[in-house]
Amino acid sequence: MDHQGGHYLNKAAVLSPLGAARMCQLFLGCSIMALVSHGAGYSASYGVFCMFVWCFCFAVTLVAFALDVTRLHSCMPISWDNFTVAFAMLATLMYITATVVYPVYFLESECPDGDCAAWGYRIAVTVCSGLCCFPYGAEVILTRAKPGAVVGYMATVSGLLKVVQGYVACIIFGALANDEGYTEYEATQYCVVVYSLCFTLTLVVVALTVSGRTAALPFPFDRFVVVYTFFAVILYLSTALIWPIFSFDQKYGTSARPEDCPRGVCPWDSKLVVAVFTNVNMLLYFVDLVYSQRIRFVSHSAV
Repeated sequence: MDHQGGHYLNKAAVLSPLGAARMCQLFLGCSIMALVSHGAGYSASYGVFCMFVWCFCFAVTLVAFALDVTRLHSCMPISWDNFTVAFAMLATLMYITATVVYPVYFLESECPDGDCAAWGYRIAVTVCSGLCCFPYGAEVILTRAKPGAVVGYMATVSGLLKVVQGYVACIIFGALANDEGYTEYEATQYCVVVYSLCFTLTLVVVALTVSGRTAALPFPFDRFVVVYTFFAVILYLSTALIWPIFSFDQKYGTSARPEDCPRGVCPWDSKLVVAVFTNVNMLLYFVDLVYSQRIRFVSHSAV
């Protein structure tokens, strides 16, 4: 028994909808890793990425579940509620990505060379990965801000959008890694600077919130977030106009995909991915700006 008369173990961390969601996450995550190791297999950078997603999410979920059950999370120098909801949002996005990437590169329409056993394992991995998106999504729904409730910033729509914005920026950086053509023009270099600047500031906002250090800032955190989001919308709007011109206009590039462009490493495909997700992030920042006007910020390390 602790000094407040409670139990050392937190039964609510298990016997609750949130506990059930986390146990489902652990069960499906363990199943995926076992299937991949036993027969499904993985290779190349895309396979390594998928395996990293499954191992990383399983490890963090296991640690979070253990800390919640033992109540040891209160000893952590972070804002626990902000951390868990931010991770749940990130894990949802990572699992969705892995669920799309793995079958595209490892699941053929028919058994490869008669090896139907590995093919069946890969189908099972894809199904389990897709199913695991739901318990992580359920955790986000269960822990997000409710009308009138006082919660941490990451539990609000604006906070969750920060995680999505950062993840989309990582997708953009991944596409840029397959195409160094952006160094040819100053305009495309400017776009990369915008992506990097906005990603860095988004990461700073998330880090300050999760660490519970927003109250220590010498300026109002809420004003900083709103002003930064406003400028991010303007900057992304400029890149949404500039990038397609210097990537697909006949004067600077090619509007059609080259026929001899190899699948998976085609620079033209990378340019298209950057163009699409630039517009996606621009819309996310705009929605974020709208929601930032409707929430009441709480800047306190205990939240």
